[in-house]
Amino acid sequence: MAGMEDESKNTGMAPATQLVHLGRDPKRFDGFVNTPVVRGSTVLSPTYDDLIHHRGRYSYGRRGNPTTEGLETALKALEGGDGVVLTPSGLSAVSIALLSVLSAGDHLLMVDTAYRPTRTVCDTVLKRLGVETTYYDPLIGAGIEGLIRDNTRAIFLEAPGSQSFEMQDVPAIAAVARAHDIVTLIDNTWATPLFFKPHAAGVDISIQAGTKYIGGHADLNLGTISAIGPAWKKVIATHGNLGITISPDDAALGARGLRTLGVRLAHHQRAALDMATWLQQRPEVSRVLHPALPSDPGHTIWKRDFRGASGLFSMILKPVPEQAVAAFFDTLTLFGMGYSWGGYESLAIPFDCRDYRTATTWEVEGPAVRLHIGLDDVDDLKADLCRAFAAMADAAT
Repeated sequence: MAGMEDESKNTGMAPATQLVHLGRDPKRFDGFVNTPVVRGSTVLSPTYDDLIHHRGRYSYGRRGNPTTEGLETALKALEGGDGVVLTPSGLSAVSIALLSVLSAGDHLLMVDTAYRPTRTVCDTVLKRLGVETTYYDPLIGAGIEGLIRDNTRAIFLEAPGSQSFEMQDVPAIAAVARAHDIVTLIDNTWATPLFFKPHAAGVDISIQAGTKYIGGHADLNLGTISAIGPAWKKVIATHGNLGITISPDDAALGARGLRTLGVRLAHHQRAALDMATWLQQRPEVSRVLHPALPSDPGHTIWKRDFRGASGLFSMILKPVPEQAVAAFFDTLTLFGMGYSWGGYESLAIPFDCRDYRTATTWEVEGPAVRLHIGLDDVDDLKADLCRAFAAMADAAT
């Protein structure tokens, strides 16, 4: 599909300026700065000749409209890929991307620290279709070459790792894959293309749960897939053949969120790093899992490859009984308990990776807590945690 505007004029712009201008064309829509929400299925052709030769900019609502095209155009420029498709959720983006490059009899290398529902797709849908999955240690780096088989067709990465935040050497793994003509895919939701550009690191397919930071307001489910080279042709074909579409209203929410992505991520990064540093000093905390901390095992890779960090990280508490953990969570008032992140709100959930790690062993000294630092004042959030830590201490005695 043709781009909404000439992207070449945006190549020299800073990311903050790109976020404001990409994917919108006020002149086309009578001066309105935001692309209108176009709801429609049928697209009429002016003549018989135009119809049979598919000359129209749009052919059918499922294949795109000005609203979805605007978001795709902006994301294509940010990602630096050959094209972007939109899906109804992050998990659907993962599934479509995998189905685009895998067939019966193929072998997939999947990072052991992937988002748990991604593992479920591998262990159910892909298994039923005859695709074998091998899980690998996220720290394997170029050593992944030793796991490649004759029928290995794809390597899936996620950096940092889901919940446990291990950093992968993405360029090293991508280089090995390219040498063996293997497609690489990455879940880049945590960093977004503002803080890490997978295609520049050699990755073929970049996936985001736009539900998180692109949406930014906890009111949207959205997935995005960016691809380069032969992988792009496979992605767009599979996406179209499966009839995947999103509503124009959701596309408009995604475009709205994109305009403030830079300023929100700047706050998330600053606030989360402040909070992570503070938590390192708390007597209740054994350690903090955040790759932007100099003490983190993955900090060197993060500093080399990433431009920033988002608002999501984890902490390991010192051993306390379960009733004390329950008291901690039940005392929180500013942190909500919910299974998402990336919105304006701060969130906290307990987790235990033991049941869904097979290539690595999840052994920690105490309860694990994942935190998302939202747009709240950090001092207020620290006070909320202080009250929760006090309640935890009382419940532990």
